[in-house]
Amino acid sequence: MRLVKTPNDLKGLEGIVIPGGESTTISMLLESSETYEPLSKLLSEGMPVLGTCAGMILLADTVLDGRSDQKSFDQIELTVRRNGFGRQIASFERDLIVEGLEEPFPGVFIRAPLAERVGPNVQVLSTIESPDGEGTPVLCRQRNVLVSSFHPELTNDTRIHRIFVDSII
Repeated sequence: MRLVKTPNDLKGLEGIVIPGGESTTISMLLESSETYEPLSKLLSEGMPVLGTCAGMILLADTVLDGRSDQKSFDQIELTVRRNGFGRQIASFERDLIVEGLEEPFPGVFIRAPLAERVGPNVQVLSTIESPDGEGTPVLCRQRNVLVSSFHPELTNDTRIHRIFVDSII
C-alpha cells in the first residue's frame, strides 16, 4: 500500500483506491499534480479501482451538481448527483444488505452521492431507500470498477475492501 501523489507513484500498482473527500478538490489535485491523464489511461486499460463517495463521483460517466471544470474518469455507467443524500447535517449510518455478504454491512453516508441512473452493464450489489422513497444503488461494479456512495473505510469492517482486493488477486 502506498499514497499516490504524482504520476511516478502509479508505477507498479496492481489496483488503486480513490477515497472519499471533496470530489472537486481531488479532481483539481489530480490535474495540478499531472496525475489525472496517466491514471485515466491505467483505468481505461483495466487497472482495478475502488471508489468510495468522492471516488464514486470521479469514476462515474455523468456527474450532476459538480463544477463545470470538474473532470471524471468516465469508468462506470452511472449518473451520480453530488450530495444527493443531503448536506453534512443529513449524514447517517445504515446497515446494508450486500450481494455476496452473509451479514449486513455498516454503511456510513456523509454528503453521499446519489446514483440517479445505472447503465445496463453495471451490477448493483446493494441498494438503499433514497430521499424520494425509491430504492437507489449504493454499491456497484462494472468490469474493473467497484464504487460505493458510502465510506467503508470509516468502519472496522473490511469486507468491501476484501471484495476489491479479491478482484486483483
